[in-house]
Amino acid sequence: MTSVPRPSPARIVLIGYGPVGARLVEGLVPSVAAGTVELTVLGAEPEDAYNRVLVGEYAVGRADRARLEITDTAAARAAGVSIRTAEVAVAVDRYRQTVLTGAGEHLPYDRLVLATGSRANVPRLGGLEGVGRSPATPPGAPHDLDRGRRRPPQGVVALRDLPDADVVREAVGAGREIVVLGAGVLGMEIALAACDQGAAVTVVHHGETPMAGTLDRDGGRMLARAARRAGVRMLPHAVAESVSLRHTGSGAWFRGVVCADGTFVPGDLLLLSCGVRPRAELAEAAGLETEFGILVEPDLRCWADPDVFAVGDCAQVAPSGSRGPDGRVGGAPAGLLAPGWRQAETLAARLAAEAAGQHPSRREPATGRPHVVMVKATGVDVVAGGRVNVDPWDEDGEAVTEVAQWLDPARGRYVRSVARAGVLEGFVAVGAPRAGAELTLLLERGAELPADPGTLLRLDASEEAAPRSDPDDPGATVCWCNGVSVGTVCDAAAAGATTVDGVSATTRAGTGCGGCRGRIAELLQRRAPAVETAGPRTSDLVGLGR
Repeated sequence: MTSVPRPSPARIVLIGYGPVGARLVEGLVPSVAAGTVELTVLGAEPEDAYNRVLVGEYAVGRADRARLEITDTAAARAAGVSIRTAEVAVAVDRYRQTVLTGAGEHLPYDRLVLATGSRANVPRLGGLEGVGRSPATPPGAPHDLDRGRRRPPQGVVALRDLPDADVVREAVGAGREIVVLGAGVLGMEIALAACDQGAAVTVVHHGETPMAGTLDRDGGRMLARAARRAGVRMLPHAVAESVSLRHTGSGAWFRGVVCADGTFVPGDLLLLSCGVRPRAELAEAAGLETEFGILVEPDLRCWADPDVFAVGDCAQVAPSGSRGPDGRVGGAPAGLLAPGWRQAETLAARLAAEAAGQHPSRREPATGRPHVVMVKATGVDVVAGGRVNVDPWDEDGEAVTEVAQWLDPARGRYVRSVARAGVLEGFVAVGAPRAGAELTLLLERGAELPADPGTLLRLDASEEAAPRSDPDDPGATVCWCNGVSVGTVCDAAAAGATTVDGVSATTRAGTGCGGCRGRIAELLQRRAPAVETAGPRTSDLVGLGR
């Protein structure tokens, strides 16, 4: 292989030490140990990298702190990686190729990687003025990374980090009243989980149905009914206008949400679930091109600088020159953990090859797996993927879109499949776990539906119904976050990994959103019923990354 002259060791600075940054560090540890890479990591939080996807599980008491661990920081440091927690980057000088830290130090780099993630959106409500951070404000101290001009009132959190989780955990444990503002995937998950743990929960959202960006109208209505049956109070068409506060000697405390129609929703805790925004202000101040996120080529290089890369929630992948006539660039960061991890792994391999004097592979992060979202909640089965909001009466040119539905409100079941030329393009399954599992497999494989889709839609109507596909097919995906198949899990079990935690340690399956731990447990039980497996029984989830 032809060598490429590079400084030795190559100086790489990574800004951001969340789950995606940690995966990049893991991929570069061998190069650091070999002396070809000098890696410095700046992490704003005082904690080592942890799994943000499971912060909600921790907040409601379903996961302990140990389950959030996703990387071996001590081993990385022992190999020679300089990991600086509680330290932020405040400026990037691309011409001198240095990063200015909050401590006033200038760190030189040959390659810079931005893994700055995203922050929670704070809605513009009366009583929360100045709480949301202005994207144009550069970071200062670590504790100011997501803070606006004012601190939020006590009892208002966004559940983005461990301190937020501790606040929610205390409220759930005490059975207090929780108001969730927003009905996306994460909002519904935390609402259902908190209610299941004994808290009184109200979901306030402005749309007609929850998870409107993921489910079609009927699927959303079925989810809302399931949530109400589980004890969650749902308030659709509710436009929050302000928060009501009580003022004490210790500051302002949340006491309720006031809606535009005058409805007052009382509560002890307001949990904001209003989406996220990439942390792109550092890149923008450095003159890098941004749209919704930091604009990068498919190989993750920033448009404006071939020595700077971005991965994860802050990276908006689009080919340079793809601005439209209006100057806008389509798309947005994936917002999911699995794509971020694939980006980190691909970039680590590229940077390691460069540092070793090899021509890096032109391989781009794999994007073949379809987007599938599952709600992780006890007694509520929701899974959807692909294109779902399609009018069943539309005929799109020569290729007719085929829509099949099964609606059974009395039993809380709803299934919709969307196909083109017989091939599944999207689906929704609520209260129908068997149909959901089958449709997930078909979407993953780009497979055709049965000649009569009704036989598939009604899999959950009869115990005698049998799926077409084998869920234990060695090629079927178990862990979507890490791309681990049934065959890989079975190989790990055959090699001695007889518990879910053992399989996770060997294959990484279950270390992302954690939703596949129940599926791993089922596989182990079917092969060795006497083996005691670890981990809770939950629905499969392709978790949303933070």
